[in-house]
Amino acid sequence: MTDAPGAPPRRPLRRLMAACVVTVLAVIALAGCGRGPVHTGNILVIAIESEADILDPHVAGGWVTWRINRQIFEPLVDENLAIPSAEAIVPPLKPALAERWQVSPDGREYTFHIRRGVRFHDGTLLDAHAVEFNIRRMWDKNFPYYSPRAAGQTTFVWKFVEDVEVVADHTLKVRLSQPFSEFLRMLAQGGSGSAAIMSPTALQTYGDDVADHPVGTGPFKFRERIRGERIDLVRNDDYWGDKPAIDGVVFRPLPDPSARTAALRSGDVDIIAVPNPDSIDNLVAEGYQLSEGVPPHTWYLSFNMRDRYMSIPQVRRAINLAIDREGMARDLLRGSVLPAWGVQAMSAGGYVERKDLFARNVAEAKRLLASVGLADGFETTLITSTDGSGQIMPTQMAEYIQQNLAEIGIKVNIQAQEWISYLGVWARGAQDGVGLVQMSWGMTSPYWLYIVTSSDLQAPSGPNTGYYGNPELDAAMHRAITAVSAEDAEKWWRIANNIVSEDDALAPIVNDKAPYVLAPYVRGFVSASEEWYDLTGVRLEQ
Repeated sequence: MTDAPGAPPRRPLRRLMAACVVTVLAVIALAGCGRGPVHTGNILVIAIESEADILDPHVAGGWVTWRINRQIFEPLVDENLAIPSAEAIVPPLKPALAERWQVSPDGREYTFHIRRGVRFHDGTLLDAHAVEFNIRRMWDKNFPYYSPRAAGQTTFVWKFVEDVEVVADHTLKVRLSQPFSEFLRMLAQGGSGSAAIMSPTALQTYGDDVADHPVGTGPFKFRERIRGERIDLVRNDDYWGDKPAIDGVVFRPLPDPSARTAALRSGDVDIIAVPNPDSIDNLVAEGYQLSEGVPPHTWYLSFNMRDRYMSIPQVRRAINLAIDREGMARDLLRGSVLPAWGVQAMSAGGYVERKDLFARNVAEAKRLLASVGLADGFETTLITSTDGSGQIMPTQMAEYIQQNLAEIGIKVNIQAQEWISYLGVWARGAQDGVGLVQMSWGMTSPYWLYIVTSSDLQAPSGPNTGYYGNPELDAAMHRAITAVSAEDAEKWWRIANNIVSEDDALAPIVNDKAPYVLAPYVRGFVSASEEWYDLTGVRLEQ
């Protein structure tokens, strides 16, 4: 039987091609496999939008990398990603390597009961000592295996930790200097460093090279990495939880969206991330599956508060009013995103919609510029990447904004570079002459707002790359962070969101739906309200 012209490839045809490496006619067959390595058996192949960072979860940045690291490593507390985003906006927390925990009435002491019978991929036993080793690597400057890079990436998780104590072989206490309402949710986060637990044996053995030998407790084990080509993981048959249905997963970096689409159509990959918006309807019409959700994603601009123009409130408001969010979502990105009407995403706690501040109004934008003597506009620079984790179509989106701002007399020069290099530039903060700094980020935790706007976390020591500072905001976020009740925390996060929006501290542009396109034989892939996914339930069916 053959496929109809234009129909998606049947899975068995692609898998049977792998037999070419074992047939007697090896020379002839290998010529047919010349596009690259062919993975035999029950292997899921995912085309990702950029090269990944290092496979050290404490140090690595970006969602692209955490989607891989999360399959290898696990945190103490996780989010339930088996629930589709349509059913739950913020994924509920669930036990992971901590099977249960208690919080003291004053919110300053957390007692974690570490899951028994779990081993790392190298055979090392998971216990409270292993967890303490990991925490001290990220937090304790006096610890022999302390990593400044890990501390820098995870500082917002451990910021209020006072002490870590092993109470028993499988019991650990973490004491905080103050209540931290988002501590448990932050333990489950990833993207800019993660609190996932690594094998202490591997950390001691490999030191700074541990990223080349990643060892966790997760459902998949590291097998091989060829930079620029693939990262291979295999199923952990000794996994303590529900074992994956697939034998392994291969992540293939293909930064060109057209190349990802071609790889899906040819049967070389089973899932593609970040499809070109123009290709989605055609792929669905051909029989491929579209999976999207409501992740806590905001594609946004930081204003450089040290810049002569961006430090003027009326200029920031004018820029926010000039940007056509609805037009970008509809025309450029073909409905694969939603216009951002708030600084945080809808799937984050404390979300506040402020369409009154972010809906387009060119006339008002021009009036505001004229009111501060800038009726003729000015020139500035916007920095962005060419690809990357959650970046969607960054250069095209920057060009769209460039056209919008030209309408009110602002000339925008765009500087773009490859994602991993851009992360380093972004982390240094806005430099002289740069008025706008682009990033795509967010968390289900409203604590993200503190990370990107707090006076305490201004670049280069923190991710507040625009150097924004506001004592009123800092006070509101402090009330939210130290709240003991969830209701009080939510109230103060909403107040904080309103302050940030009304002060035009950032320019939120769009919220990504994180679309994936799947071959028709892929089953069990769930788009939860998060920027990463759980692959344990994914199946490949005939």
